[in-house]
Amino acid sequence: MRRVREEPGWLRGAPPPLWARLAPAVALFVLVCAQRVTPGDVEFGYFLAGLPPVAAFAYGAAGTAVFAGVVLVLLGLPGIGIAHARGSDLATVAAIGLLSVVVAWVRKRRDAQLISVRTVAEAAQLAVLPPVPERVGQVRCSGLYRAAQRGTLVGGDLYDVRVGPFGVRAVVGDVQGHGLAAVGTVASLLGAFREGVLDDAELTAVAARLDRRLLADAAGSAVEHAELFATAVLLEFPPGLDLVRIVSCGHPPPLLLRGFVVSELDVEPGPPLGLGLAGPAPSQPTELLVRPGDRVLLYTDGVTEARDAAGNFYPLAARVPVLATDPAGLAQAVWRDLASFSGGGPRDDVALLVLSPDGAPDGAHGTP
Repeated sequence: MRRVREEPGWLRGAPPPLWARLAPAVALFVLVCAQRVTPGDVEFGYFLAGLPPVAAFAYGAAGTAVFAGVVLVLLGLPGIGIAHARGSDLATVAAIGLLSVVVAWVRKRRDAQLISVRTVAEAAQLAVLPPVPERVGQVRCSGLYRAAQRGTLVGGDLYDVRVGPFGVRAVVGDVQGHGLAAVGTVASLLGAFREGVLDDAELTAVAARLDRRLLADAAGSAVEHAELFATAVLLEFPPGLDLVRIVSCGHPPPLLLRGFVVSELDVEPGPPLGLGLAGPAPSQPTELLVRPGDRVLLYTDGVTEARDAAGNFYPLAARVPVLATDPAGLAQAVWRDLASFSGGGPRDDVALLVLSPDGAPDGAHGTP
């Protein structure tokens, strides 16, 4: 499951691309040649003084110093015929070169720090929301996550699939807010869910555990009258039974893909988490039969509330049959189609989870 943000490597602290490293050398060659073919009263040589600052963005201190030295030699030796620099001019170019070397040194240190900080941040975020395995128990899984905040791997959506003594259980949720501000709530809910998978015999008890977790977090918040809530849908595939149990907590209902027919599962709606679901009458789970080849698609409202340029909502249910045969998998196909529909991707967090209880592949049904 791919969750790495699609950013150029040099924005993540990686070495600059080849064109950035070649640009100063190419500019040096072009300026020297231009000076050679122009009359003596026209000088291009002084443009060479701008090359060390450019080199500082692509090279380290040593490489930038080499460019600065070459420029000083070209400008300081009259016999070369590139320029007729005087003492004050050479001092200015030397000062620019020295400053460029300092800038290059600082940039390299910052790049190293950026790589270190980003590596730690990605490891921490993946510890909160690790990628979903391809198979959990008797259920084959495929997921996709895109955080709205650029440069992050985790936002305000969550999902997880775990196997326990009561079968395979899955959750997809959407907490209040998005981006890094919601990661703490996501971590709390996922921790409570993972405990419930092992300890709670009933799926409604898992939902009640999540609800209590949010109520406790809101009560212990330093913010006065803090309100924490989340929508979620929980699924359970009991061992040895061809059915799925579903508990909805204010979340959009799952879609069932059977062959090339898509239907919205009729699930009893319940209140969102954090509003007291652990009261005397929690929502009862809905039980539905599943057949070989069925796929259950769970999603967050970042998908269905995405709009195109005309303001139309993304028609997920209508698009799924068209995208179901994509060999890359349904989740990846939906994301590519959603990004094209919305002109680059929605501005909200997006989570997609495809579950095949009989181990059917996530690509086209019947493909090898």
